[in-house]
Amino acid sequence: MNNYTLSNGLRVVVEYIPTFRSVAFGIWVKTGSRNETPDNNGISHFIEHMLFKGTARRSAKDIADLFDGIGGNVNAFTAKEYTCYFAKVLDQHLPIAVDALSDMFFESQMDETELSKEKNVILEEISMYEDTPDDKVHDEASRASFGDHPLAYSILGLKERLEAMNGDTLRGYMADHYRIDNIVISVAGNVEEGPLLELLEKHFGHFTNKGTGTTVSAPEFNGQYLFHKKKTEQNHICLSFPGCSIADPQLYAMILLNNALGGGMSSRLFQEIREKRGLAYSVYSYHTSYADSGLFTVYAGTAPKQTKEVMDLTLEQLHDLAAKGLSDEELHRGKEQLKGSLILSLESTSSRMNRLGKNELMLGRHFTLDEMLNRIDSVQMSDIQAVTKRMLSVPFAVAMVGTNDKAAASIGRDSLVSSVI
Repeated sequence: MNNYTLSNGLRVVVEYIPTFRSVAFGIWVKTGSRNETPDNNGISHFIEHMLFKGTARRSAKDIADLFDGIGGNVNAFTAKEYTCYFAKVLDQHLPIAVDALSDMFFESQMDETELSKEKNVILEEISMYEDTPDDKVHDEASRASFGDHPLAYSILGLKERLEAMNGDTLRGYMADHYRIDNIVISVAGNVEEGPLLELLEKHFGHFTNKGTGTTVSAPEFNGQYLFHKKKTEQNHICLSFPGCSIADPQLYAMILLNNALGGGMSSRLFQEIREKRGLAYSVYSYHTSYADSGLFTVYAGTAPKQTKEVMDLTLEQLHDLAAKGLSDEELHRGKEQLKGSLILSLESTSSRMNRLGKNELMLGRHFTLDEMLNRIDSVQMSDIQAVTKRMLSVPFAVAMVGTNDKAAASIGRDSLVSSVI
C-alpha cells in the first residue's frame, strides 16, 4: 500500500496487485447524512444520484453505455459519514474509467429536467423502503438510540425536504463539502505507479475547492422506545446498545462478541431462536462503527403471537452473556471466523479499494494484514467483559415496526444494567 499527494494536496492511496487483471477505482468524500441538517436531510444521497445524470460531454445513457461497452461496473453509495463513487474495470480500461468518473464528479450539469425525474426516482426509493419493514426498523433503531442527532437521520432523506431542493441547492452543498481535504482517491489492482499518478494529476490536479467545512458533535446514547405502526405479517424489533467507534482499541473485542451472540449460523441467537425453537426466519446481531461512536444491534422478525417469547429468549441470552461471558470455544471460533473472512476479502480488488479508501478517509492510517491478525489474536476474555459492561451500562433502545407493540412496550429496558459480570 502506498500513499501519494497530488500537486493540489488531494490524497491518493494505492495498492498494487500485479497478479490481478482488474482495477477498482474510487472517489471517497467525507460527507453523508451525518453532515446534513433537518432542512436538507437527504441531499448527500440526492447528489450521488445526480452525478450519474449527465455532463456536458456525456448523457446518462452515454455513461451507462461506456461502462457496459468495456465490461466494467460503475456505481456509488451514500452512508452516514461518507459517499463513494467507484468503478471496477480491466486494467487496460482504467484511463477510460478515470476520465468518465472525473467528468461526472466535476462537470455534472444538475439539469433541472433530469433533477425533477431523479427526485421522483428517490421518492419511489423512499416509498419502497417504507414498504420494507425489516429495513425500516433499523432507521427507527438509530432514532431510538441517538434521538435528534444527525447520526439518526435517514440517508434517503424526507420527502418534503427533497421536493424543495433544486440544482442550486445541490451545487451549494457540494461547494461546502466536496473539498480537497474531504476527499480521497483509492485504487487497488494491476496498475503502474508512474502512469497512474500522471493520469490522476491530469484529471484531478486542477481541483482547487477548499470549501468552508462543518463540525460534527459526538452523539449521546439515550436509549428510548419507538414504535412505528404498520400492517405487517411480522413484528420487526431491534434492541440497540452503545458500541465502539472505528478507532476504538476494543473494536475487535466488540466484533468477536457480536459473532458469538448473533453474527452467524452458529451464534447463540440463531441457534436458540431459529434452529432450536423455529420462532424466526431472520434473527441476528450486528455492530456499526462511526468516527466517534458505535451501535450494537440485535434484530428479530417474528409473528405477533410469538413476539414476547422471542424477546424473552433474546434477553435471556443477553443476561447469560452478562453473567457468564463467552466460552473459550466461542472466543477461539470467533477469532478464526474473523481472520478467515478478513483474508478472503483480500481476494477482491473492490474490497481492497473500499478498505483503503475508508481507512484513509476516516482514520488517516492503515493496518497491515499482520497487524490486523495480531489485533484479533490479542483479544482476551477481559476485553470481552469490558465491552459487555460498556454495552449494558445504560438502558438499551427498542425500536419496532409492526401491528401491535404490546410485547415490545413491556420490555424492561434497564433490566440488564445491573447484571454485568
